[in-house]
Amino acid sequence: MAAPKKTFFDVGLLRRVFRYASPYKKKFYISVTLAILLAIITPVRPFLIQLTVNKYIANEAVAMLINITLFQVGLILVETAMRFLFSFTTASLGQSVVKDLRVETYRKVMGLNLSQFDRTPIGTLTTRTINDIESINDIFSDGLVPIIADLLSIVCVLGYMFWADWELTLIALIPFPIIIIATYYFKESINKSFFKVRNAVASLNAFVQEHLTGMAIVQAFAAEDREYEKFKKINREHRNANVKAIFAYSVFFPVVEIVLALAIGLIVWWSSKEALQLQESQQGTVIAFILCLNLLFRPLRVIADKFNVLQMGIIASERVFKVLDNPDVADDKGTHAPAFVKGSISLENVWFSYEEGRPVLKDISFKAAPGETIAIVGHTGSGKTTIISLLNRLYHIQQGVIKIDDVNIEEYKLDSLRRNIGVVLQDVFLFSGSVIDNITLRNPEISKEQVIEAAKLIGMHEFIMRLPGGYDYNVMERGATLSLGQRQLLSFIRAILYNPSILILDEATSSVDTESEIMIQNAIDTLISGRTSIVIAHRLSTIRKASRIIVLDKGEIREIGTHDELLQKGGYYSQLHAMQFEKKPGTLEH
Repeated sequence: MAAPKKTFFDVGLLRRVFRYASPYKKKFYISVTLAILLAIITPVRPFLIQLTVNKYIANEAVAMLINITLFQVGLILVETAMRFLFSFTTASLGQSVVKDLRVETYRKVMGLNLSQFDRTPIGTLTTRTINDIESINDIFSDGLVPIIADLLSIVCVLGYMFWADWELTLIALIPFPIIIIATYYFKESINKSFFKVRNAVASLNAFVQEHLTGMAIVQAFAAEDREYEKFKKINREHRNANVKAIFAYSVFFPVVEIVLALAIGLIVWWSSKEALQLQESQQGTVIAFILCLNLLFRPLRVIADKFNVLQMGIIASERVFKVLDNPDVADDKGTHAPAFVKGSISLENVWFSYEEGRPVLKDISFKAAPGETIAIVGHTGSGKTTIISLLNRLYHIQQGVIKIDDVNIEEYKLDSLRRNIGVVLQDVFLFSGSVIDNITLRNPEISKEQVIEAAKLIGMHEFIMRLPGGYDYNVMERGATLSLGQRQLLSFIRAILYNPSILILDEATSSVDTESEIMIQNAIDTLISGRTSIVIAHRLSTIRKASRIIVLDKGEIREIGTHDELLQKGGYYSQLHAMQFEKKPGTLEH
């Protein structure tokens, strides 16, 4: 992937970054003011030394020599304090912007459609939210304002040198074209290296995030060596990108030192050539010029590096703004926000595909009356789970209409829609934290007493109390310390607490043992009473009481009816039932 052609002169991106600094104008103005004052102060010390040598030392004016020395000490202390304040203020400004930008980016990521997470590795989004935004801080702490401060300092020092002795200044500047050329090539080389480094960091984050999450699979299939070799390859690319940057630094800084030595040598040569005419009172000028060269080269050593830090910040900001500008967000333009819904559901000629040209659902139509229980069965990949994702507007349909209480779900406010739909998924995700936090999702409106009551309904209270700390037990990331069945039972408590008008059970009992299934089946019967329920199940024993059963195959509805009606038809459902209960071999016909 080629590096982008954008440079640090990308005014549009810079302007957008600095808009985030508008709430912190005071810090910005302080930084700019200090940059100007520091630039003005920079040549003062060489001038004072020139004055001291040429006038006070030559004339043996001891009293004045002591006074001007004390003045220089005071000036150094003031300059040190100003440089500290400048560095602190610019860094503080950068961190303030980073804080706001990271919050906005995270809010944006949370609002993206799930299709974005299907296509984008989590590690990449982590890099955008953490690493890339941190690089934007460098625009302030080591980028634009510090660069302006260094350029002003160089201008002031050169101005003083030309005022003091323009001939000697021109002699000292003879080697400067070398450093200008070296700076250009250094900037270009580092720019390419930084771009490769950012890509390598994103790849590393994505790889590590994915494989740490799936470590159980890696170890179960003895794939450690293969995955280790893949990691070594990605890490090698990261190292190579950094080595190229290190090589550029290793070449550039010695070149700067050589040019500085040449400039000092030229000053000494010129001074020696004019030694017969050089008066003792002019020796301070030569000393001052040598000091000025060091003051010139100090920012020159780092200014190219700062330009590239600025460029890296611009590249990072471009990546972050791509996330912020991503149009694939959950549309929340709806205004319909009822506190409760009756629960009627209607799907009318719904078509949906994750990838264009490959429909997952084809012309799906069915209705569920308030309080009715609808069961959906079918092969893996037939589109069962997709239907419930569409009900929650986690994805947007391409054709057709989905209605709840005869209102298009697109007209609902998202929080109102999802608040009225409770979901128990097959793959339950628990966050690192306490049991009660995972049940309530840190909702302060749900009391511990309500949690305990719901847990007793499910039959989980005694189990939870046996855990160390009870409801305060830390389940660890992804609920690693609980069994899959226990995690599903906790999610069931969560669904009960939120008291939804519509309940969706996606393979809710597929991962629990027979005892646990019996334990929650009674709770399910109580829970679905008076609620519209959609039950997706492989275990047909859990859906016999459903008002209607919808049989899906390859995204299409093949059969609709009650349990007894579908058995009498002798079709898809009958064959599936025979496979589970009568142990007859065979597959569903297509």
